[in-house]
Amino acid sequence: MLGNPVLDCIMGRRSIRKYREEQPEDEVLEAVVRAGQQAPFAMQMGSLLLSRDIDANVFRAPLMFTVCADVHRMEKVMEARGWKRTASDAYTLLFAVQDASYMAQNMVIAGESLGLGSCYIGAAPFMVSRIRERYGLPDRVFPLVLLTMGYPAEDPPVRPRYPLEFHLFEDSYPEMDRETVRRAMEIMDSGYLEQDYYRKANYMIALPEGMEETFDFDSYSWTEHISRKLGLWGGDHEEVLRNVRRCGFRVCGEVEDSTDPQAEGDRKTGRGRTD
Repeated sequence: MLGNPVLDCIMGRRSIRKYREEQPEDEVLEAVVRAGQQAPFAMQMGSLLLSRDIDANVFRAPLMFTVCADVHRMEKVMEARGWKRTASDAYTLLFAVQDASYMAQNMVIAGESLGLGSCYIGAAPFMVSRIRERYGLPDRVFPLVLLTMGYPAEDPPVRPRYPLEFHLFEDSYPEMDRETVRRAMEIMDSGYLEQDYYRKANYMIALPEGMEETFDFDSYSWTEHISRKLGLWGGDHEEVLRNVRRCGFRVCGEVEDSTDPQAEGDRKTGRGRTD
């Protein structure tokens, strides 16, 4: 594979869960955040919350960002221009999630280039009430993901990835036959087993009562772990929607009918303006 300083930085990046207590200097923090701002965007609907409280931060990280999908700020810009948003929350929130995601990954790579380690924490959407209270969030700001960052106090290996042929599909999506899936699973599982990842972490998702455990740490690996996450967790559709609603978004059952001729006329004539 081709190599250069940027590619080497990306290919060598690992999730870091142990940090030195040293706080990055403000100029380092500014560089990381500015790099995030320079990411591609649809409408710049991503914003950041920052905590430097090591005792409160996940993994006792010196820096913990909450990356937000921020529609509220865009609404303030529209208000200043005399406009009111008529785009649905579902439509707008999807663009905000894209903007926030691009921004976050730019920050990760920028931090890596400056010697900082990082780790995404995907639980933020399920911590909505706590995050809203802590930071005094207005409506239509959705905590998308936590991002810890600091100087690493560990040196883990790079984790495995699917083979390219299981990831890149040119011209058409292929049939996922058993042999193709088996080869991809083998690459992932053997890589994690070689690193003894789950044994070292002492982490195996427990099966519900009545299900027989057939794995031990000699066989339990990534594909079983992720299958258990999606096979045992997250079945409450309403839990996700409740947290979206807590942030002031209406994304289910309350979307404007795009076939309504009056609504379509309003969009074309600019009647969504407030002036």
